[in-house]
Amino acid sequence: MKKSIIFLFAIIISTVGFSQESFRRWRKMNQIRLDKFDLILPEVMRENQIDMWIIMCREGNFDPMYFELGEGYVGHNGYYIFTDTGKPRIERAVLGIDGYLLEETKAYDYFGSESELKEFVTKRDPKRIGLNMSKDIGGADGLSFTGRKELADILGAKYESRFVSAEKLFSDFRSRHVASEIAAFVEAGDYSYQIAERALSNEIITPGVTTLADVAWWMKEQLHKNNLQSSFGMPSIYITGPNGIEATSNDRIIKRGDILMLDWGVGYLHMYTDMKRMAYVLKEGETELPKSIQKAFDEAVKVRSVVIQNIKSGITAKQNEDNIYKALKDNGYSRIDFNKPNADAKTDVIIGCHSVGDWGHGTGPSIAFFHPVQLNYIVRPTNLLSIEFFAYTPMPEWGGKKLRIPLEDDAIVTERGVEWLYPINQRVILIK
Repeated sequence: MKKSIIFLFAIIISTVGFSQESFRRWRKMNQIRLDKFDLILPEVMRENQIDMWIIMCREGNFDPMYFELGEGYVGHNGYYIFTDTGKPRIERAVLGIDGYLLEETKAYDYFGSESELKEFVTKRDPKRIGLNMSKDIGGADGLSFTGRKELADILGAKYESRFVSAEKLFSDFRSRHVASEIAAFVEAGDYSYQIAERALSNEIITPGVTTLADVAWWMKEQLHKNNLQSSFGMPSIYITGPNGIEATSNDRIIKRGDILMLDWGVGYLHMYTDMKRMAYVLKEGETELPKSIQKAFDEAVKVRSVVIQNIKSGITAKQNEDNIYKALKDNGYSRIDFNKPNADAKTDVIIGCHSVGDWGHGTGPSIAFFHPVQLNYIVRPTNLLSIEFFAYTPMPEWGGKKLRIPLEDDAIVTERGVEWLYPINQRVILIK
């Protein structure tokens, strides 16, 4: 009988502990929500001259913003509606979405039914209605074709003519961050680098036994254990050689002399990281990193210093890109296209300092060739950037072919420039 009571008590304690962690995370996420609605939303709606922002969710097909707006039960169609009434505070309403947690957010002024949409919009008579439609930014394209058609049918031709893309508004709202949000991102960053550096160690890797897939699945398991998400389907664990990447997250066994790279990110409270780490598997008799690899890594670290010293707020991402490449050239580095190094003795560089935070590749300003629209957005304080680039340095033992060193860690833009949010990569990890 006594053992049964003790066992029952242990179950209760375990359950309460889990509930407390869930509640702790919910409270943090809700503080972010309230702060962003109060501080960011008025600013970005007025900058983008959007009077009303309608975010439509359908049962089983939610907008990407569903989680950060508070979730809730959607029976058929539901709408989160933000209206600039001219007052300091943006009016916040929810139609057709309900539920205890949504109501407990205390973030909304009015809850109504789905059928009220036309009356609600007509009464406020907005001149520009922002909808989540975007050709270039996937996260800002939550409204389906049929969803837009239904909105047009409900609101009529008068208001359909006032529909505009909320692409830039979406980007601004998600990429400008409040202190509570930055604190959550720091936690995500801590999870990210600690799991990554454990993954590239003898704790997980036994040369000649462990496969790349074993490492990737171990990392996936850490996400599960810590109740985390990721914008990566599978962590990229890859081996680099004279001809580039040889294998990625597959059944290739890790051998002595391998140069390992890791690329992944963690999602925590809807904040997503993106980072890389690097390791070398010591050969028999080796006790330190080969000098050629160390030299290539040191060159990459020098490149990183040039990159972060030349990122400024208040100018476009494209202007930042131009400034960075000019500074790199002045320091003796060559600009190249991706994975097309020059056949010379110089270190070649390509940068891709993309937005991060609301996804691994975020929706804000990006100093990255692969985000052409976001390249034209102005970089502002509180934007989060993945400081990502690839530096290619010749290896004598490879006949002059170049080793690609990928460095990537996440930082925040401030009025001072770029500031790191967790301990960044400063070394090549050695696996014995």
